[in-house]
Formats: sequence, structure tokens, C-alpha cells
Amino acid sequence: MSDAAHDNAASHFTTEPGGIPAGPGRYVNVDELTPVEFLPGLGFRPVLGQKAMTNFVSFAPGATAPRHVHEEEQIVVVLDGEFTFDLDGDVRVMRKGDVAVIPSWVPHGAWTTDTHCLEVDVFAPPRTSLLKLAEAQAAESAAVAQSAETGGNAAGEE
Repeated sequence: MSDAAHDNAASHFTTEPGGIPAGPGRYVNVDELTPVEFLPGLGFRPVLGQKAMTNFVSFAPGATAPRHVHEEEQIVVVLDGEFTFDLDGDVRVMRKGDVAVIPSWVPHGAWTTDTHCLEVDVFAPPRTSLLKLAEAQAAESAAVAQSAETGGNAAGEE
């Protein structure tokens, strides 16, 4: 390794703080997260950081994420299975190890046919509309569960 490469590696792995930590680190086990399902067969398990978000997405066979746009930059990484991805009209089948990079406001969507797909979406900054939908669905699920425990319904009627 050249001296320049060694110096670059050393600076990349520095232990000298260049600022104040934004918060404590934490570990998350994705399998322990309850998926949020906004559309049939499309499950989301978001993990939120300070300035980025990783969303673990499962597509059941026949599931569709409709073509859409958003302000946040997105990187899609396929972990298992396959799906068809439309990146601004460039449509291809993506499989394990394939990555799509989606700048702000670029139209995109995805769907499965007879296969499943597990993929990760990385958003920077975090995709607030996804977080709001997840919070609303979690609150609704909690209300239904509480109602079942008390013998009423989700609207509080007995």
C-alpha cells in the first residue's frame, strides 16, 4: 500500500472526533419489527436515523408499489427474490445484489408477478410521509387491540 493510500485509510478510520455526537448509537433487529402494510402484499419496516432512513420492504407475489415521485433521494438494494422496477421509464427486472439510485423527483415504481422480493430502501433525508403513515397505522392497530381487550370496537362503542 502506498503512503498516500495508507494516509487516506487512516483518515477514513480516524478516532478523533470532528464534532459532538448527535445521539447514542443503537442496534435494531429487523425481524422483530412489525411490518406496516399500506397496500396489499407490500410490507414496510422503517428504521430511522438522524439524517437518513432505511426501510426494509417485502413484496408478496403480485404486489405493486405504484409509480410515484418524492423529494428524498432513494437507493434501492435487492436482498432476495426479484421484482420489476420502473426507473423513469427504464424498466428492468432487479435481483439479489442489484441497486437502483433514484434522485429527488424522479418517477419510479415496482411490482412482482409470481415471485416475492425483499429489498432495502435508503432515504436521505428520512421520508416523512412514510413515517406519518406508519405512525397512523400503528395508532389504529393499537386502538383496535385496546378495543378487543375491553370488549368494544375501535370507535369506542360497546
